[in-house]
Amino acid sequence: MTWQPELSFGAPETHRRPTQAGRILAHLRAGNRLTALDALESFGCFRLAARIHELRREGWAIEERTVETRGGKRVAEYSMGGGDE
Repeated sequence: MTWQPELSFGAPETHRRPTQAGRILAHLRAGNRLTALDALESFGCFRLAARIHELRREGWAIEERTVETRGGKRVAEYSMGGGDE
C-alpha cells in the first residue's frame, strides 16, 4: 500500500494561499458550474478532473454532466447544485 497525504479542502478561506482545489471548491460551493476550459481560464488548472477527484475523495458531493459546446463538442461540466438548466 502506498502512502498518500491526507488532503483537506473543507475550508479554503482559512489557507494563507488557497490551493487550486480549494479555489475550485469555493467556486462550486458558491453555486457556479465549471468546465475544463473555465478552470483553465479562471484558475490556471490544466487537470480539472484530477482536482474534482481529490475533492470527491474528501467527501464533497460534486455532480457531473455532459454539455455540448457551441462548436458541437461534448465536455464535462461540474457543479454542486441540483439544477438542470
